[in-house]
Amino acid sequence: MNHQAKGTRKRRAAVKADEAKVDLIAVVVAVTDSDPCLLTIGNADTLPSGPYALEHRSLQSGLRGWVEQQTGHPLGYIEQLYTFADRDRIGAERQERAISISYLALTRKEQAAGSGNCGWRSWYEYLPWEDHRSGTPVVLDILRPRLSEWAEGASDPTTRRERLQRAAIAFGFDHRNWNEELTLQRYELLYESALIEEAGRGRDVAPAVTSGKAMIADHRRILATGIARLRSKIKYRPVVFELMRPSFTLLQLQRTVEALAGRLINKPNFRRLVEQQELVEETGETSLETGGRPAKLYRFRHAVLDDRAVAGTKLPLARA
Repeated sequence: MNHQAKGTRKRRAAVKADEAKVDLIAVVVAVTDSDPCLLTIGNADTLPSGPYALEHRSLQSGLRGWVEQQTGHPLGYIEQLYTFADRDRIGAERQERAISISYLALTRKEQAAGSGNCGWRSWYEYLPWEDHRSGTPVVLDILRPRLSEWAEGASDPTTRRERLQRAAIAFGFDHRNWNEELTLQRYELLYESALIEEAGRGRDVAPAVTSGKAMIADHRRILATGIARLRSKIKYRPVVFELMRPSFTLLQLQRTVEALAGRLINKPNFRRLVEQQELVEETGETSLETGGRPAKLYRFRHAVLDDRAVAGTKLPLARA
């Protein structure tokens, strides 16, 4: 190959690289009335997002700008989640490479000014199999035989066994424990087995089951990534205080952690852990919101607010 041909090929590759679109996407989470809520725009199927532009000072400033512009909600705590760049992540009909840099943002719903284009939706509307606070979700009774059928449909015994094992571990089948942190693995299994709506996009075969509310492109996968990160993070860092009011009861704190984890926690164990880690202190005031006798109000200790890297509210193994 001559030098001219090599140069032409390099220029074409550079043009294709320039065609890659970089988006900034936010998974904005709040907890209200013991329900984890997600900030969405449009028809509640889109995460706040926008392209990264040269005028943005940084990735984070670009993200904050897009979220505030689209929702009227300024962001507080944010952290980078993951960069999504799979070639087929947007769909076969899109020719350019789309790269999305996602962020997790924690806030309080009452802090949002809001706009007519946005709203808050329970994240369990999108991933209903993740909420085990009232027992095993009914949707798993539908998904389990479908996953087994998908596994048994493998062309060879090794793949069949591997699929059955992955499904059992991810969804807690065959007397295995439910691991709330495997949110992304569960979503990706349902996508791979074509049991959710997004799996049918760009394919000739429609998905066998539609489970939960779908989102555009791979935004539901990004949401699953954010949930998995947060569920892991509350076990070793006190990020939950970003979601709490300045003062709260211990029951409100427990309900918030349970909402995020998607399962109930043993009350005495939870309170013992909170006390042992010295996360909170009494305010000297009480609340009547519990409906019974007045409950003590607490706040996070200043040392916790000043140093976010200290040990967090670990979820006890014992269940309610």
